[in-house]
Amino acid sequence: MTTDEPGCCAPQRNEAPVEGSDADGTAEVASAARAGAGIHEADLVEIPGGAFVMGTDEPYRYEGDGEGPAREVTLRPFRISRHSVTNAQFRSFVQETGYVTEAERFGWSFVFHLLLPDDFPDTRGVASAPWWRQVYGADWAHPAGPQSDIDGVDDHPVVHVSWTDAARYCEWAGVRLPTEAEWEMAARGGLVRRRFVWGDEFRPDDTTMCNIFEGTFPTENTAADGYVGTSPVGAFPANGFGLHDMAGNVWEWCSDWFHSNFHLDGPRVDPTGPERGEARVIRGGSYLCHDSYCDRYRVSARSSNTPDASTGNMGFRVAT
Repeated sequence: MTTDEPGCCAPQRNEAPVEGSDADGTAEVASAARAGAGIHEADLVEIPGGAFVMGTDEPYRYEGDGEGPAREVTLRPFRISRHSVTNAQFRSFVQETGYVTEAERFGWSFVFHLLLPDDFPDTRGVASAPWWRQVYGADWAHPAGPQSDIDGVDDHPVVHVSWTDAARYCEWAGVRLPTEAEWEMAARGGLVRRRFVWGDEFRPDDTTMCNIFEGTFPTENTAADGYVGTSPVGAFPANGFGLHDMAGNVWEWCSDWFHSNFHLDGPRVDPTGPERGEARVIRGGSYLCHDSYCDRYRVSARSSNTPDASTGNMGFRVAT
């Protein structure tokens, strides 16, 4: 992570990519690319564009994230998917192209410890966040390790996908990853300077609005919102643009390279982030966010991870 709190949200792989992994994936996808595959028009929501207030001037927990200041940003119209890419959609991509994800090439990915069975063999944890376990055999089709599968969860967001994997899916489907500015404009749903994608009150009318960690992090999840891990896309109320899960459930990759202060002097019209970097932006928080530790389900919150990283709480949605 390149923020003040390493490993809290989605740990880095911290390992060199296997030789040829990127080239191999690109070749496989390019040979089978076809516009529009896997994404239906009904999945895409028109966002009118125009000016909106991005970021925040409120006190925030992680200075290194670069949430502020609030500033006016102008975007051209775009479309963004109503929900994160699902297991079913990603399966179609893999079945048609034979694509092998980076987690599969490395042979392991990060799994949250409470999602492992009690008798799971000892695994190595992340030093700064020991609740993250390095699990061999964990990947998009085996999200909690080799003993698990995705039977019955076709409508859950795909996880254990790296930025590179998400980009390859987009090439196949004839879409792209949203820019960070597009993501935040869409997440705000027309609201201005609000703390959450639905407003300022965390639980309006005593209604649970997103899938986050409820209980005592990281040892006890009460599942008061109905879920310990991912939830089906659309299980929680949509925002003002009809988009689901812009807070919680899974972190979502954006196209931008991450920088904590590039935006201070960077473009304010259709910004796309710095030209280069070490990590890519992720937005929205996940089912592991908890107010006592990581409240990055706030709409202005941002984080990052290296393009080869994969975890059980990172996915993506698409744009055009």
